[in-house]
Amino acid sequence: MRPKIQLLSAELIGRILGEAFELLMNPGVRVGSAVVELLQSAGVEVRDGVARIPERVVRQCLASAPHDFYLYSRQGEKAVHYGGDDVHFDPGSCCVQVLDPDTMEARSSETRDLVRLVQVAEMLPQFAAQSTAVVCSDACNGGGKDVSNAIGDLYRLFVVLEHSDKPVVTGSFSAAGLGGMIDLLAADSGSREKLRQQPRAVFDVCPSPPLNWSEFGSHNLLDLARAGVPAELVSMPLAGGTAPVTLAGSVTQHAAESLAGIVLHQLAGPGSPIVWGGAPAIFDMRSGGAPMGAVETAMLNMACCEVGKHLGLPTHGYLVATDSKFVDAQAGAESARSATLGALTGINMISGAGMIESLACQSVEKLVMDAESIASAQRLVRGVEVRGESLATAMFAQTGLSGNFLTLKETRALFRQEQYLPSPVTDRSARGSVPPTDVFTRARARVDELVSSYRKPSLPEDVLRKFSAIVDREADRAGAVAGSSRN
Repeated sequence: MRPKIQLLSAELIGRILGEAFELLMNPGVRVGSAVVELLQSAGVEVRDGVARIPERVVRQCLASAPHDFYLYSRQGEKAVHYGGDDVHFDPGSCCVQVLDPDTMEARSSETRDLVRLVQVAEMLPQFAAQSTAVVCSDACNGGGKDVSNAIGDLYRLFVVLEHSDKPVVTGSFSAAGLGGMIDLLAADSGSREKLRQQPRAVFDVCPSPPLNWSEFGSHNLLDLARAGVPAELVSMPLAGGTAPVTLAGSVTQHAAESLAGIVLHQLAGPGSPIVWGGAPAIFDMRSGGAPMGAVETAMLNMACCEVGKHLGLPTHGYLVATDSKFVDAQAGAESARSATLGALTGINMISGAGMIESLACQSVEKLVMDAESIASAQRLVRGVEVRGESLATAMFAQTGLSGNFLTLKETRALFRQEQYLPSPVTDRSARGSVPPTDVFTRARARVDELVSSYRKPSLPEDVLRKFSAIVDREADRAGAVAGSSRN
């Protein structure tokens, strides 16, 4: 039996969806101009940039959204299953800083930091997917023109594809940047049609709370749907700030924003894969921040996922993060707790590992610590299994009252299936057997070990040339746009 947690009753889920449908009509949803004609063709009233979406249109679009899909590795193997109660993890993304292990201070993240994070995540089986984990402040094109802001999303994806065979959780934070990123993935897959058949990446697309699908967000949904590349809705209600203070109210807003996104997406490309995802949080009334390590933030992610599961959709959440500024006991406690809660809820993709300081900073040392918490959570959701015809009597028949189970062949055959054996990051040694160290020191040594064992994928020369050509093309285009805007 698979252990599970459920926060919402069927009755409450019904009330949440009922009010979400009401919100889609009154006050409605702000949308970008790119989707107005599409909505109107489906009978949706759009006036002054506000769409009023009737329930019948939402139900029609929900009916065409797939219940599950896979992400594939570079080798064409199924690596991530979005659907059911399958649970996968990827590192948190888009951090602008990394924790420097020498100074223990946050600094601007660079390409070398992204490469190191990708190398470590590639070596850890707990991470089924990579992410475009940090913003590379040193990114620029070959001509030396600094266009990192304009092509930063594409550049990060380029770095990940160069260094990883795993699927990628990524995103484009501009409408203009998405096409180049899809071109990169198509070059890696062999063609756009092959990419559609065996998607290598899922793209986060975020509404702006409350109830606002911006110009670039709306545009990205349309482009992803038409390309058949999976989209991951990441609604971010902030309970008490940009959303109702009650958890149930914030979940309702999340549902309304996500339902609106599904309508835009499925009208553009019926049957294109889409994920009911999010990064909801509470608003801390003392600090004014969004505490990602708070248990209420975990509860919001769990509840939002339950609504998505009720609708039969693949799910995503943002957990395994901390508000601590260091990789310390607080970081371990908050991250392990939310990893376990997310896994017990059956969230298909859980993003956030490695993140500290309320998603502002990445730490590769925390990433390997989180891998241990994730492995424990994954062991928990496997539950208690029956192995063999008897539970204990057959083994007692061999040992009697001696208690010498260590000598049994069943022990040798089954202990690796029954127990998760942690890496040296987790200290289970007897006192005095090895010199004692703190967890950060052990994590840092583990990072060095993983990086030294990493081997970069061997990509065909023609694929590398296509990658470079796409990056150069987008850099030139961005430079030209930037130049024209200054004139």
